[in-house]
This record gives sequence, C-alpha cells and structure tokens, in this order.
Amino acid sequence: MFTQNKCLVHYCRNLALSTFDENGNISDDKNYCLDHIPDPGKFKEQIYKYIDEHDKIVGLNVSGLFFSDVDISNKKFYGCTFTNCTFSNISSSNVVLHMCIFDFAMFSDCSFIKSNSLFTSFSGVSFTHTLFTSSDIIQCNFNGIKAYQSSFDDSDLFNSRFIAATLIDTSFRNCNLKKTLFYDSKRTNVSFKMSNTREALFTPEGKTPLEQDLSFGNSIVDGDHV
Repeated sequence: MFTQNKCLVHYCRNLALSTFDENGNISDDKNYCLDHIPDPGKFKEQIYKYIDEHDKIVGLNVSGLFFSDVDISNKKFYGCTFTNCTFSNISSSNVVLHMCIFDFAMFSDCSFIKSNSLFTSFSGVSFTHTLFTSSDIIQCNFNGIKAYQSSFDDSDLFNSRFIAATLIDTSFRNCNLKKTLFYDSKRTNVSFKMSNTREALFTPEGKTPLEQDLSFGNSIVDGDHV
C-alpha cells in the first residue's frame, strides 16, 4: 500500500505526496502535500512521466492532482491513492486497479472499458459520462457516489456496494449483481435490464427495485429493471 506519511508542514494533516529516489523509484521519504509542495507543476510532470514509463505502479500517492487527456490503458495500479483527484478525458481500457483509493475524486468523460478493479474504493466520487462497461468490479466501494449518464453495462459487480449512491441516467444492463448493495440509493432512469436483480440487495428486506417501488405505491419505476 501507499506510504502514509503526513505533510512536512507541521500543522497540516494531509497525506504527503509520493517521493522518488535517485533511480526514479517510489521511496518512503517524507514530502509535502499538494497544497504545500514548492513546485506543483514540476511534480505533476514527474508523475505523468512516471506513469508513462511504468506498466506496474505500486504505492503511488498523488492526492488532489489533476489528470487530463491521459491514456493509462493496460497499466496496473496496486495500493495507490488518488483521493480528491480530478480526471478529465482519461482513456484506461484494460487498466487494473487493486486496493486503490479514489475517494471524493471527480471523473468526467472517462473510459474504464474492460477494466479490472478489486477491493478498490470510489466512495463519494462524482462520475459524469464515465464508462465501466465489460469490466470486472469485484468487492469495490461506490458508496455515496453521484453518477450521471454513465454505464456499468456487461460488468461483474459481485459484492460491490452502492449504498446511498445517486444514479441518474446510468445503466447496469446485463450485469452480475450478486450480493451487490444498493441500500438507500436514489435512482432516476436507471436500467437493470437482463441483470440478476433478485440476487442484489436494494433494501434490508432484500426487495428488488420493482418490488420496492410497488410497495410504496409508485406508478412509475426507475427504468426497465428486468
């Protein structure tokens, strides 16, 4: 996992950004957070270069960084943290994300097609026009996300969690939803067509989305569930 050093500024409680040794490898040396690092532009260039030159990346911490127009397809990330980062127009087909943290990040016009995510946290993330289609997303945390016009179609979401998520014009067609949790989620025009919704959990009582809506006497359900 990433090194959890605190920022060198004594009153700052943010995690320090990753540092690199003389050989260009990630080190455990102390550093500043993005708010206090002396030259954030130089650091960003260094990170872009490091990701470009490495196919397997372990323990990277770049909290708060802005990523735009970057292709990280086929890269493998293990134990990295991207909390509060902003991602715009990112291509990441076949990317591997294992035990990574993206909490409270923002994604816009990004693609994670055929990606592989395991034990990764996207808690509180905002997704706009983001595609996770044809992906394996196993035991991941999407609690409290806001997803707009995004797609998880044709994906395996086994044992992942969307508790208190806000899902608008977002699709879960032909997905494996076994043990997937949607407790307290707000769904507008969400489709679960051809997905195994009876194996997902939408309420503590285990009701499917259609059963949940009918129990409240609603005449309009949120998308074509089955």
